[in-house]
Amino acid sequence: MDLFIRGRWGRFAAFVASYAVLAVLGLLASYVARFDGAIPASFLQQLLRALPWFVVAKVVALVAVGQARTLSGYFSLIDLREVLIASAGASLVILGASVTFSAHRIPRGVVIVDFLAFSGGVLALRVGLRRWSEIRRRDRHSSSSNAVVQAVAVIGAGEAGAGLIRELRAKPGLRLKPVALFDDDPSKWGNEIHGISIVGAPEKLREAPWRQQVRKVIIAMPSAPARRVGEIARIAAEIGVPSDTMPALDQFVAGRIKVAQLRPVQITDLLRREQVKLDVAGLRQLLRDQVVMVTGAGGSIGSELCRQILAQTPRLLLLVERCEVQIFGIEQELIERGGRNVVVPLVADISDEARIREILARFRPSTIFHAAAHKHVPMMESQPGEAIRNNSLGTALLARLAVEHGVGRFVLISTDKAINPTNVMGASKRLAEIYLQALQAARPPGTRFMAVRFGNVLGSSGSVVPIFQRQIAAGGPVKVTHPEVTRFFMTIPESVSLVLESAVIGEGGEIFVLDMGEPVKIVDLARQMIELSGYRPGEDIEIEFTGLRPGEKMFEEISHQMEHLTPTGHPKIFRFVGPAATLSDMDAYFGKLRPRLHVADAPELKDLVVEMVPEYRPYRGA
Repeated sequence: MDLFIRGRWGRFAAFVASYAVLAVLGLLASYVARFDGAIPASFLQQLLRALPWFVVAKVVALVAVGQARTLSGYFSLIDLREVLIASAGASLVILGASVTFSAHRIPRGVVIVDFLAFSGGVLALRVGLRRWSEIRRRDRHSSSSNAVVQAVAVIGAGEAGAGLIRELRAKPGLRLKPVALFDDDPSKWGNEIHGISIVGAPEKLREAPWRQQVRKVIIAMPSAPARRVGEIARIAAEIGVPSDTMPALDQFVAGRIKVAQLRPVQITDLLRREQVKLDVAGLRQLLRDQVVMVTGAGGSIGSELCRQILAQTPRLLLLVERCEVQIFGIEQELIERGGRNVVVPLVADISDEARIREILARFRPSTIFHAAAHKHVPMMESQPGEAIRNNSLGTALLARLAVEHGVGRFVLISTDKAINPTNVMGASKRLAEIYLQALQAARPPGTRFMAVRFGNVLGSSGSVVPIFQRQIAAGGPVKVTHPEVTRFFMTIPESVSLVLESAVIGEGGEIFVLDMGEPVKIVDLARQMIELSGYRPGEDIEIEFTGLRPGEKMFEEISHQMEHLTPTGHPKIFRFVGPAATLSDMDAYFGKLRPRLHVADAPELKDLVVEMVPEYRPYRGA
């Protein structure tokens, strides 16, 4: 209606007039139906007397629920409910008035038929206007744009798929036309959703009619396992079309399908795992109304720790980070999430004793999550002193100060590279673990120290995924060190959730090891990323093998031979408490390390590390 009548009041008047006409027609139809077309004279007089009241009651009821102020091109289930409530309310009022005040009661059959006729008339009017509006919008977009409409195959014939089809049809300007549905459930095959046929399993996309017609695949299965998402994405790549998906189920807002939620299938979708189940009560008890400190708060792990901790409503969240650009970014994000009076940005280096002492004395945190570290393996090989100064001695300093200032829990973010290390980064983290266990053994009351080991996280700034993305965007080649290299991968949110869970169950002195799933061949990861970008590995983009880098392993391990993992109450977390060095030995050892941190002879420093980490096998060069 607003296609022809401009202005709010003009549209309001048009709706009122339309509803009045429908009220007249509905009442006439109900009397005709009640008396089989031959209305007695007395009831005809009754009809004429009742007609103004029927019209006024129904129009007022619809105006009261807002059905005269809406846009004609929109009509939802909520609008339908409001129409039925208004119509039923008006009918009940009229029936009650007839029984109470009129000598000639209106037959109940007339009121019932009138309710059905009027409601059906309003429904037909509104649905017709919505459909007409959609056609006009589609025609307008067609005439104003030369863009080709893309035929879309929707994968998933559930609520998400049905909602997606509705959304695409409501927005013709997107130039996306659903042409077929595919689903793994055979019981759905041959049926239709919103007029779109459910053709069969997604594998049918390979068949000629769909391979030739479809220009985009949208995976509308937010609860699908990663393996299946990957299989469908590869099918799309085989037929040469892009694939989009919607967020995983834990990120999906039920009943609110939005095209804006769609995004290209990413490598994280192919490694999607079950959502981590947390001890919410324990986590809330640990963090709620507490002062919590996160070091390395601007990094990939540190920033996600801050996000998840903020959700537990701490009293203060201390963001300790030496890079002011990174700390500003996470501070602004957390403020937008409701942390304006909670987050405290603190520019500081963990090796600066005076600054750290000042922070701890001022804020008195109850828990410290220590994520600050140098993590780049090849870079640390050329400057081992920095790795040890920051990762080992910096952790030791922070831990000692935590004891002095009554911190309740201290959680070190460690790495699987600390297991049988072949690089100085992993060895420096192992030294930090050993020191925390020695400190725990020497001072059992007070602070509980624990470390959490896990492998590579997808999406971190130094991970292989963004490197491969840049290489693919540049046209290749994608550089892999060795065809047999494997790594464990986790998403950042999953790894952080498990770190928080470890903090809840830790009693002090443990090293927690996270279940990383199955190892992934890096060359397979490269192939999948090339395919997801719409290219063919080895044809469009080459994969080049460059050889192992300094300190790099062929594969990562979850424990070494002296470590015996035991289960915890969480299926994805294991623990062990190894034999601890004495604190006096560690302090003496670190005293021997300090003067040699920045000597030119890197091999000498690495040899000194071997004294405390005998399983360390230093890289000696090619």
